[in-house]
Amino acid sequence: MKSIAALQAIVTATPFDGEPSDAELDAIETEMPLILADVALLDAQIMTIDRTPTELDERRIRRARRRVLAARRDLTNRTATSTATVSGGAA
Repeated sequence: MKSIAALQAIVTATPFDGEPSDAELDAIETEMPLILADVALLDAQIMTIDRTPTELDERRIRRARRRVLAARRDLTNRTATSTATVSGGAA
């Protein structure tokens, strides 16, 4: 059985600086419209937790759901387009 001291070099070989990498920041920026749409949907749903939703609340939730679906569609299309462009194989 190895001691913790013997494994320390393996565990701490690459120091963690606590900051996201450029690739992670780019991925977050790409997904930001979807994240914001999800937050708007959650806000609309949270407002109706402790009461019966009014017609205005229902419309607000429906609009927020549509925004989420549109953001997911756009993100999927953007990802599919960039994947097709990168692969570039013969037809």
